[in-house]
This record gives sequence, structure tokens and C-alpha cells, in this order.
Amino acid sequence: MPATRSTIFRRTLAAVAALPLLTLAACGYGSESKDEDTSKVAAEGKKLSAGTVRIGYFPNLTHATALVGDQEGLLQKELGGTKATYSQFNAGPAEIEALNSGSIDIGWIGPSPAINGYSTTDGKGLRIIGGSASGGVKLVVNPDKVKSLKDVKGKKIATPQLGNTQDVAFLNWIAEQGWKVDAQSGKGDVSVVRTDNKITPDAYKSGSIDGAWVPEPTASKLVAEGGKVLLDEADLWPDKKFVITNIIVSQKFLAAHPDVVQAVLRGSVKTNTWINANPDKAKAAANAKLQELSGKPLPADVLDPAWKSIQFTDDPLASTLNTEADHAVKAGLLKKPKLDGIYDLAPLNKVLTAEGKSTVDDAGLGVK
Repeated sequence: MPATRSTIFRRTLAAVAALPLLTLAACGYGSESKDEDTSKVAAEGKKLSAGTVRIGYFPNLTHATALVGDQEGLLQKELGGTKATYSQFNAGPAEIEALNSGSIDIGWIGPSPAINGYSTTDGKGLRIIGGSASGGVKLVVNPDKVKSLKDVKGKKIATPQLGNTQDVAFLNWIAEQGWKVDAQSGKGDVSVVRTDNKITPDAYKSGSIDGAWVPEPTASKLVAEGGKVLLDEADLWPDKKFVITNIIVSQKFLAAHPDVVQAVLRGSVKTNTWINANPDKAKAAANAKLQELSGKPLPADVLDPAWKSIQFTDDPLASTLNTEADHAVKAGLLKKPKLDGIYDLAPLNKVLTAEGKSTVDDAGLGVK
């Protein structure tokens, strides 16, 4: 029996919103993960209720909280005698699979795979327990072919994957212009070309696409090749904020080890504080970790503009997650998901209160 649209979307939604987000040229989007068994800071002090916590993240700048927290030992410091081990993933489905199988306990991940992971387990697999990053997505075009937003009509524009966060955002923007595109085929008033981020710059250079709606640093790579930023997606959102990276946890691990979860969240909050207070040092730390993981750092003409377009925040921006799901429904790629209970922000809000920071809201989608 042919797959339904919602089935196809569920398969592709988890491809990481952002997710292909900020993937290095050397990184693909396969199901492989890279395990890192050592920490920058040795586990010292009192052990919490678990001897080890296994943390997953992507080697992407939108996951800089995890990159920097790992590189600088800021997460391990809060865990004391409980050892943090790290796995790097190149695709959302692989990280969700690892969480569901118990291979990792906590992960940094984009909104689409978080929605998918929650929906496909009938709300029993994960909880979103915190935010990490906002922004970092742009429409970059060939300025010789596309001089204004209205010129996008009739052009070939790349997105990372059918049903991923950027794909859904672009389809929604197209609809708001009054243009028609078949979401599955990408054919219509605009040709939506689903292209892996790691080959999008080459596709742009060859002329096979006229632009791309992509996350950083792919957007800045296109600019370095002569592209022009025609639209920053942040400009389409209230307060220019929308979720691009969340922190998720296995519900089983959260129930068994709330003290460990809170320690990771405390480390994340302190890491974000350090990132925002020391942007240059944090950028260098993130790039150093990327170089360690991939063997190649991002060049300055890509790293600097990409870093500036991302906001690091503890707020999961819950209302924007719900809006992103609505956009997917409107595009015909998803049946309305039941997201009630996807958030449990009580541990984060306890940490924020202790740190003298404002608490965050779950937009009515929290556990009851």
C-alpha cells in the first residue's frame, strides 16, 4: 500500500530541523553517530543517582550549547562524580532511535524530530526539558537571478529535506505569497529542490539551484560563494525568535534520575550564560570542538556571520514549536499532532529560579 502523506512526513520530519542544521561539509546525514568516551573535565565529587549520563548532540553550530559545554567541561562540572559521555549524530532519526533504545539519555535536537519522536511513541518516549538556540535560518539567492522576493516565483530553491523544519517553513512562506506548490513533489510556482546541506553549495555553484532556504552555516557558505541573503527567517517570527534546538530527555531516565537531569540543565544554563557573556571565546570553543570531531574547523568568513545569526537561549520557545507543527499541517504534510505533555519545564524552571533568572513557559503543552 502506498505511503500516506502523513506517513511520509513522519519519516522525514525527524530529519532534523535545523537539522541538517549547521552540518559541517565533512558531515553527512546518515544514521551513524560518533561516540566520545572522554570528558574535558574528569568526573569528580559526589556521584548523583546515576554513575553515567549519556548525552547526544549534533556537530552543528545551533548545538553550540552542547559543543561548548562538552569542550569546556561545563556540563561535567555540574554533574560532579557522575560521568558525562557524548555521542554525536548527523541525523534526527538516529538520535531519536538512540534515545528510545536507551543508548543515550539526554539530547540536543531540532523541533521536527522532537515532535516526531513524541508523536510516534504516543507521548511516551521523550519530553522537551529546555531550549538551546533560536534563529540561524536564511533564504540565500543568486543575486543575478533573484533581485527581490517576488522574483523567487519560477526559481529553483533548495531546502534540506522533504518535511524538515526549513522545508516546512519555506512551503508556508510560499503559501503566504499566494503561490501554489505540491508539497510532495516540490513542483509548482516555485521548484522546491530537496538537497542535502553538504552538497547545496556545490549545487549553487553549478547553477542547478537559484538559491536555498537553509540553516547556518550553509547559508553563510552560500554567501561566501557570492550569494545574497534575501530573507532572514527570524524576521517572520514575533520578537524574531523561533526554536531551532531543544533539549530532550527519555521519560524513563527523567523519572529514574531527576537529579542528573537537573544537573545537566544547570550545566546548560551556565553554558548559555557563558556563551552570551563571552561570544568570541565561546565561538572559538565551539569551532575547536567541531575541528576535533570533523578534522576541519569552519573558516572565519563562514563561522563569524553564522554565529551572529544564532541566539542561545534557555527558553524552548514553546509557542513557536506549536506554530511549526501547524505549518506542517497546513502544508498537508502532517495530521494535527497531539503535543499535550511534550514539555516538562519544572526542572529547568527550578534551575532558572536558583540562578536568579526568569522562568519559561510551556505554552499550555506541559505535563499536567
